[in-house]
Amino acid sequence: MSVHLLMSAGRGPQECAWALARLLRRLEADATRRGLTTRRVETVPGDRPDTYRSVLIQILGADAEAFSASWTGTLCWQAPSPYRAGTGRKNWYVTARPCQLDSPATTFAEGDVDVVACRTGGPGGQHRNKASTAVRATHRPSGIVVVVDTERQYSLNRRIAIQLLRQRVEHRDEAARSAVTTARWRLHDELVRGDPTRVERPDPSSWPPGGRRGRATRRGRRAETR
Repeated sequence: MSVHLLMSAGRGPQECAWALARLLRRLEADATRRGLTTRRVETVPGDRPDTYRSVLIQILGADAEAFSASWTGTLCWQAPSPYRAGTGRKNWYVTARPCQLDSPATTFAEGDVDVVACRTGGPGGQHRNKASTAVRATHRPSGIVVVVDTERQYSLNRRIAIQLLRQRVEHRDEAARSAVTTARWRLHDELVRGDPTRVERPDPSSWPPGGRRGRATRRGRRAETR
């Protein structure tokens, strides 16, 4: 099974891009422990080194869907800002949502088209009134229907109907691809600060003893026990 997860810092400050890079590595390490494979499909770097504004990551494995669900929602990286020593804020939010990478293309085959002769009204002379030269063509997989009566010969109308169906199926696929891309971009504006579904913190063993970051970790642990 394969799942694509889009992680985004949204319109947050540069610390959110910094937090995204740390959360991404934490997610990848968690996936490895669970026997899953991850692949960075697309990355948008932040303004500073080792930061990301967004990352599209592919998760592969039998439990990919459940794992992705555990990392879906508002994610919080809890640590002091590495850029602004004077700020008291230490919660930096990232959004993570499963997304569709692309819409499947429709394989058009004439065998999937039902063509029925029919009569249509309007001008056309006595021949059109007496003969069923118009065609009604239905593309079964998509349900698209066209009626063609522009020509006085059934065979020509049938040919035109098949061409019209092919074009409309292609246009529908193109619209679906555009909708998928638009939906992905909208995820960047869905970041909700506060009430995170998951809170991650740096490894305390990597912080200097007695330093500011050590105090921040202890406060975070006390908050968890309350």
